[in-house]
Amino acid sequence: MTTVVVELRGCTRDYGAVRAVDALDLSVHESEFLALLGPSGCGKTTTLNLIAGFVPPTAGRVFLDGDDVTDRPPHLRGLGMVFQSYALFPHLSVRENVAFGLRERRVPAREIERRVGDALELVRLDRAGRQRPGELSGGMQQRVALARALVYRPRVLLLDEPLAALDKKLREGMRDELRAIQRSVGITTIFVTHDQAEALGLSDRIAVMNRGRIEQLGAPREIYEHPATRFVADFIGASTVLRGRAVANDRVAVAGVTLVVTSGALSSGADVELAIRPERVQLVPGGGDNVVEARVEGLVYQGAQTELTARLRDDQRVLALVTEPAPAPLEVGQTVRLHLPADAFMVLA
Repeated sequence: MTTVVVELRGCTRDYGAVRAVDALDLSVHESEFLALLGPSGCGKTTTLNLIAGFVPPTAGRVFLDGDDVTDRPPHLRGLGMVFQSYALFPHLSVRENVAFGLRERRVPAREIERRVGDALELVRLDRAGRQRPGELSGGMQQRVALARALVYRPRVLLLDEPLAALDKKLREGMRDELRAIQRSVGITTIFVTHDQAEALGLSDRIAVMNRGRIEQLGAPREIYEHPATRFVADFIGASTVLRGRAVANDRVAVAGVTLVVTSGALSSGADVELAIRPERVQLVPGGGDNVVEARVEGLVYQGAQTELTARLRDDQRVLALVTEPAPAPLEVGQTVRLHLPADAFMVLA
């Protein structure tokens, strides 16, 4: 059984009449990379600040390695933090930025030199030690901030949207580097992001947050393929949510068609919401089981695929990804047949 490093027990944080975090329970394990994912205002950064000690909980307790640290100040919690803005000193060199905190803590000079060298080598900046932050790219500045956090040898690394300021291509490259560094060091890491691709690509587990609570906590594949709620299904990747009525324990009537659903037993006569990912929807030439007719409403060409939006006869929307070259020419307004595989549906709570 893995060791619990960080634990929140019933943590609530109020800002006046606004409840940012609501009775949150969370355990983070040894060497785990956990993402706190959700839209703006969902409470993910407040949760990180509760762990760091930058804000106290209105109620509840915070534990590190089993010790209650709720009343312990941030600098005594043994945590490393990387902010979205990086917060580097522009007048100091890269090496001086990384060494700054160690000097403040009166670490011996030879130890500082060794640890700073190790940290810069880890983030592949050992040749940039004399440069100043203004002379570096955004990705290099991000690595300086990471080295400065790791040089303390923290028990836990906290990352507050550290890739948000980078362009798309650089962000994708740094995502891979960040994961490689985390694995090589083996440090427990908690990562705040609103980017689903980052969370899916980096994390061992994802906590999807909404209105100060965790809607679902699990491995990336579990979160994506088996969302527990409509909110998770909508927020994690694109999805179609269809409303229907169960007519048997494995059949749902939608838009005049009876669809077979194999993802779980249904209660006959109950209203049902089914989610399906666009990559599972297939464009087909003829009829058959689980085939619906729809009118093409939108086409977005994306190179390797085209995103197709279509409306069923009851006006519900279906999203599909058609691999290019498409099997037949597609135009807005035409009628197409879409196969919705029985095992692709997710029954939402």
